[in-house]
Amino acid sequence: MTAAMEGEEIACAKVNLYLHVTGRRADGYHLLDSLAVFPRAFDRLTVAPADAIGLSLDGPFAAQLQAGPAADNLVLRAARALAAAAGRSLPGAHLVLHKHLPVASGIGGGSADAAATLRLLRRFWGLHEIADGQLHAIATGLGADVPVCLARHPARMQGVGEVLTPGPAMPEVGMMLVNCGEAVSTPAVFRSRAPEFSPAAELPPSWPSAAALAEGLRGLTNDLETPARALCPAIDEVLQRLAALPGALLARMSGSGATCFALFESPDAAVRAEARADFPARWWRWSGGLFQ
Repeated sequence: MTAAMEGEEIACAKVNLYLHVTGRRADGYHLLDSLAVFPRAFDRLTVAPADAIGLSLDGPFAAQLQAGPAADNLVLRAARALAAAAGRSLPGAHLVLHKHLPVASGIGGGSADAAATLRLLRRFWGLHEIADGQLHAIATGLGADVPVCLARHPARMQGVGEVLTPGPAMPEVGMMLVNCGEAVSTPAVFRSRAPEFSPAAELPPSWPSAAALAEGLRGLTNDLETPARALCPAIDEVLQRLAALPGALLARMSGSGATCFALFESPDAAVRAEARADFPARWWRWSGGLFQ
C-alpha cells in the first residue's frame, strides 16, 4: 500500500434494495430486514498528522455539515470513539472530508463517513490491537447503518442494522441514483409509517442476471417509501422519471429517502440512460456499477 493510500479512504454510498420493518423493540428502536449494496459513488476522507483530532470539510455538500470542535459530526464521533477504545495515548489527526454525497438522503452518507473514519484511523494510528469484531462494536454504537458501511460489501442487515449476514451473490448490474435536493427526516418518516410490520424476506442464494434481480425485488418493498413520499412529494416525480428511462428495470427509494435508484442491465446502460435523461439541474445524480 502506498503512502497516499495509507492517508485516505473512500466512504461509499449505501443503497437499500429493499427494506422491511419487521418489528419494534421495547426501547422504541425498529427492527429491520434489508439488503444493502454499495454503488461506486463515494465521499473521500484524508488524514494528516496534527496536534489534536480535527476535521475540515470541502466538496459540493460540505456547507450542509459542521466541522467545529463542538460539532456532533459522525466523523469526529467515530474518531473519538476509536481513540477511546485504544486506551492509550495517540497522536493527533486532522481529517478532511471531501463531501460529494448528499446529506440526509437515505444512502448512508454520514454512516459511510464514520465507517471510513474507523478504517482510516485504525490504519493511520497502527491500532493492530483493535480487531475487526471490536471495530464492528464501535460502529454499532455510532448508528444503525455504520456496521454495514464498515464491511462495505453486499450484506443483509437485520436487528437494528447490527446483525449482518452475506447477501445473495449479485449479478452484474447498473445503477442510477437521483436525489431531488430535499432532506427527509428519518425520525419523521418512521413516525408517519403505518403501524403494521412486514415479514423478513425470503432470498435466493443468487440472481443470475440484473433482470432476475429486479424481478425478485418487485415482490419486496421499501416500507419507508410511502411515508417518505407523503412528506416529500418530489420523490414521486423522481421515481416516475426513473421508471420511464429506457432500460430501467426497477425504480425504488433507498432507506428513508429521498434518494431513489433505478437498476439497469449493466453499468454502461445506466451511464447511457443518465446522459439521455432530462432531469432538473438541481437534482443530484450518479450512475455506474456496484462494489462486489
